[in-house]
Amino acid sequence: MNFFMVLSARKIKQYGLVILTALFAAWFLFVQNMIHAPVFSTSEGPKAVYKGEKNLALTFNIGWGDERALPILKTLKKEKVKSATFFLSGAWAERHPDIVATIVKEGYEIGLLGYAYKDYSDIKDEEIVKDISKAHEVFKKLNVKSIVLLRAPTGHFDKRLLKIGERFGYSVVHWSIDSKDWTNPGVEKIVENVDQADKGDIILLHASDSAKQTNTALPQLLSEIRSKNLKLVTVSEMISNSSARNEEIE
Repeated sequence: MNFFMVLSARKIKQYGLVILTALFAAWFLFVQNMIHAPVFSTSEGPKAVYKGEKNLALTFNIGWGDERALPILKTLKKEKVKSATFFLSGAWAERHPDIVATIVKEGYEIGLLGYAYKDYSDIKDEEIVKDISKAHEVFKKLNVKSIVLLRAPTGHFDKRLLKIGERFGYSVVHWSIDSKDWTNPGVEKIVENVDQADKGDIILLHASDSAKQTNTALPQLLSEIRSKNLKLVTVSEMISNSSARNEEIE
């Protein structure tokens, strides 16, 4: 009898050790994932907007190139799109002041995409501040006023950018629908990716030269949006006219 009790005690101890080890490993992996996961809000402090409550926001990132932006602007005008938000890198804007002026003339909103195309999650705070400051000065010289939106150039960021953005007076903006147009998956695929958009979504598109199929996809994409009776607004309008969603995304 004692033999079996000792044996059972040993087994319980072994099983307990296995379970404890497994729990520790799971906790460690969870912590690691949390450290590397993109943070969309801090418990107390600034937040990043990725969605609203109603309407729809088209956003275009431009980081380089001089071939795609103007055709896209012409298509938007032809399609009578009055509201869109263009996130521009300072380096690109510096080289293409005429296109920046056209964006402003057409009444579209401009947001900041930093200066150089840097991954903010990989650089130090002071480097982020320097990059944003440099972009800020570029747009100031181009007489583009009242920029209130900031987007991480690569889309990767953490809570540091939220705090830095707040210091500059910018709202950090992400997206809820990724068209993946920069991968050039085909016009139909781009339209399909955007077709899932609904009220409050912020759509990511590109007007850089790497996105070769975006302009061709735009008319069909816009037709699908209109068929849902969704109104296009700028990101700022979406933020001001509704309660924007900014909770943490897993």
